[in-house]
Amino acid sequence: MSVSSLRPNLDHLQDRIDLAAAFRWTARLNMHEGVANHFSLAINDDGTRFLMNPNQMHFSRIKASDMIEVDANDPSTLTGPNAPDPTAWGLHGGIHRHCPHARCAMHVHSIHATVLATLKDSRLLPIDQNCATFFNRYVIDDHYGGLAFEEEGVRCAGLLGDPKKKVMIMGNHGIMIIGATVAETFNRLYYFERAAETYIRALQTGQPLRVLSDEIAEKTAQELEDYPEQDERHLAELKAILDEEGSNYAG
Repeated sequence: MSVSSLRPNLDHLQDRIDLAAAFRWTARLNMHEGVANHFSLAINDDGTRFLMNPNQMHFSRIKASDMIEVDANDPSTLTGPNAPDPTAWGLHGGIHRHCPHARCAMHVHSIHATVLATLKDSRLLPIDQNCATFFNRYVIDDHYGGLAFEEEGVRCAGLLGDPKKKVMIMGNHGIMIIGATVAETFNRLYYFERAAETYIRALQTGQPLRVLSDEIAEKTAQELEDYPEQDERHLAELKAILDEEGSNYAG
C-alpha cells in the first residue's frame, strides 16, 4: 500500500498540520463559533489558491487531511466535496486575491473581540502591553453589509492594503487577522483576544483608564514585533501538548 493511500492530502502537509493545530487550540480556548468561522492559508505565489477548513466541521475535530484546497478565482470551487460556504469563499477569496501579503487569514467571532466590534467606538486603547501590541496596527470596518459574499469580501480586502495593519475589527461582526504564516497569524489572533478581554473588563469597572502615551505604545509595539521567534515557539508548544495528549490533529 502506498504512503499516499495511507495519508491522503499529503500536499502542503506541514501547512495542513499547523492549520489543524490552530483550529484545535482555537476551539479549546472557546474562540470558535459552533461549526462556523474559517481559517485559510495561501499555497501559491499570488495567494489565489489556499487551504481552508471544510464546510461546517467543528474546529475540535479538524485534521490535517481534512483541509480543502480552494481557488479564489474559480467559483466552481463551491461545488466540490466539503466546499466552503459562499460567505467563507467570498471573504477569504477576496482577501487572498487582493492582499497578497495576507498569506494566512483567520476569521472568528471570539467573545471579547466581537464585543469590541459592537461598540460605537471600537478602538483598542493601549492600556497594557497586550493592547499596545496593536497600536496603529488595526483597521475598523464601520460598514457591516450583511453576510460576506463575494462583494463584501472584496470591500473588506480593500481595508487591509497597508501591510502594517494586520487586524481588522469587523464592526458588528467579529475579527479578521492576517499574517505571513499560520504561527504568526494564530499568535496575533490569540493576543488580540487577550488584549480585547483586558480592555473590555477595564471598561466594565467604570473607572478612568490609565492609557499609555502614543510614544510608549508605539515603542512597545515595535519591540514586540522584533521579539524573536515567539510565534513559532507558541505554535510549536501547542502542537507538543496535542502530541502528548495523543491528538489526531496531524492525521
